[in-house]
Amino acid sequence: MKVLPFKIPKPENVTLYIQEYIGESFYEKLHQHQEIQISVIVEGEGTYIIGDCVGEFKQNDVFVIGENLPHVFKRDANFEEETAMVSLFFSKNSYGEGFFNLPEFEHFSSLFNDAVLGFEVISNKSVLTYQISKINELSKYHQFVSFFEILQLISEAEKRTLSSLINLKKYGGDEGKRMSDIFQFTMNNYQNEISLQAVSDIANMTPNAFCRYFKQRTNKTFVNFLIDIRIGNACKLLTKNNDLNITEISYKSGFNNLANFNRKFKSIKGITPSEYRKKQFSP
Repeated sequence: MKVLPFKIPKPENVTLYIQEYIGESFYEKLHQHQEIQISVIVEGEGTYIIGDCVGEFKQNDVFVIGENLPHVFKRDANFEEETAMVSLFFSKNSYGEGFFNLPEFEHFSSLFNDAVLGFEVISNKSVLTYQISKINELSKYHQFVSFFEILQLISEAEKRTLSSLINLKKYGGDEGKRMSDIFQFTMNNYQNEISLQAVSDIANMTPNAFCRYFKQRTNKTFVNFLIDIRIGNACKLLTKNNDLNITEISYKSGFNNLANFNRKFKSIKGITPSEYRKKQFSP
């Protein structure tokens, strides 16, 4: 099975494809596609990888992912409720070549430029969540109108860029499957000890060759990628599990040394795990 590139299963002559996903998990394979994607998390929590960025998603988060930017959303196994995501797929030529180059849409240019690297929407989230989650209930005409209102809201919103420029490349065929297998293995086993040999075997490479390969394609070492995922899990536990102490959280996140956990956490988040927890529960 060739995981990358991924073809959006949209019918012919559809300008805006709307996908509603409700189930136990999202599509958890690293993939990329030609369409720009706007997604809102209606229900669920977990980890995302967008380009070379690893982060955590939760209810009402809104993401914009540019064309051919590799990404995956993995549901948190501890989240007991169904997950739900609504995504809009479109291209700059969906309504005709040069359509978005018309003077009336000049203010959308920054949105398209920012989408290349992928971004998270920080403001206007509540109204965006409502409009995106309800768009499939509208007639085709009103979907068209609502879509442009959504673009307007996003273009006016505060944004956080996700990926880095060096990561922009199109994976194809066997390389796409290899990267997907690496990411999937890591996201499923981050809480356990992962040896370089084990992940190199997944990639069917020697450890030295794998280290070079991974760094060239993600702009970070595999060890740093693994630490990002572990710290992300720790942040969720610090926020949602006040009954767990810091030592328990460090072990549940894949760290077997509390001092190392504290050091890595502070280097990434700028504060200690205890300070992070206190900040989350502060009024």
